[in-house]
Amino acid sequence: MNRNVRRKLRSSLVCIVLAGAAGCSKNAAPNAQAGGMQAMPVKVMEAAAMPVSDSSEYVATLKSRDSAVIMPQVDGQVTQIFVHSGDKVSAGSALMEIDPLKQQATVKSQESARAAQLAQLSWAKQQYQRAEGLSAAGVVSKQDLDQAKATMDAAQAQMDALDAQVREQEVQLKYYKVVAPRGGIVGDIPVREGDRVTSATQLTTVDQPGSLEAYVYVPIERSSQLKLNLPVQVLDSNGKVLTDTRISFISPQVDNTTQTVLIKARIANGNDALRQSQFIHARVIWGTHKNPEVPILAVTRLAGQYFAFVAEPQGGGSFVAKQRPLIIGETVGNNYEVKDGIKPGDKVIVSGTQFLMDGAPVAPMS
Repeated sequence: MNRNVRRKLRSSLVCIVLAGAAGCSKNAAPNAQAGGMQAMPVKVMEAAAMPVSDSSEYVATLKSRDSAVIMPQVDGQVTQIFVHSGDKVSAGSALMEIDPLKQQATVKSQESARAAQLAQLSWAKQQYQRAEGLSAAGVVSKQDLDQAKATMDAAQAQMDALDAQVREQEVQLKYYKVVAPRGGIVGDIPVREGDRVTSATQLTTVDQPGSLEAYVYVPIERSSQLKLNLPVQVLDSNGKVLTDTRISFISPQVDNTTQTVLIKARIANGNDALRQSQFIHARVIWGTHKNPEVPILAVTRLAGQYFAFVAEPQGGGSFVAKQRPLIIGETVGNNYEVKDGIKPGDKVIVSGTQFLMDGAPVAPMS
């Protein structure tokens, strides 16, 4: 085959290929325009207005309503401790003893003085009786009788005073044996035998299992919303609600240091799950309002702004994904409260959001 023939054949083949490609492009273009971008199937959830609690959380301290702090009423050295921490005691049980020797000596001295005064009173009564008989016989004057009467009265008054002093010292002696004011469980005992204690020293506590009170300090800005019986939820460290209660006390005063108002809420604590002086979280529920809720997994956060995709209807029954900025409120279980950006009835896309773009066609599935 000569060179001219081959050149003509090559040119004919190129024309055929180009013509075929042009014909295919003319047929494919109408199909692409007719079909457009394929809609992505997504799961949607219709936003509904749900009641949401308007609440605030604070750190609270638990205190027992039936706990007695044991402190001595006298100063001295601890000589005996009769109980151990955790012991169950009844009212009046001896807990410990403070050295009573000095007080016992004082009581004995007072009793001796009373015995001496008793003898003096007896003698004064005899003198008065003798003077009274002699006065009736006209042997002594009325003045002598009055003098004997005054001596007897003075002895009686002195006797009464000594009786009161002895009783006082005997009562004081009882304070050297520290007893339980009520039945309960003995707490920690920080003192040891041989320690010197004063009336300001805490010896131990006696607690009765049962109800506690949550001490919650609320900022002064919220004080106008406080009222008795307002709901309070006690939470554990994971946010789980342990018990529901209500405000039982509102302090009429503001703490000058923290500018807070003390409120109290009673807790039954029937299973002893909570402890005296334990720190907890207390949620004060001011009221409720209705806002849409969306699943947390349907919300993304970019540069501090929250977003969610909503399937918006288009003409002909089609839908497109629209990305909306959200204003988020409280976290309710696995959902976010939405204050703005989504309204009830919107179809919130809850699946495949990482593959979506604003305006992309979607096929909602409930």
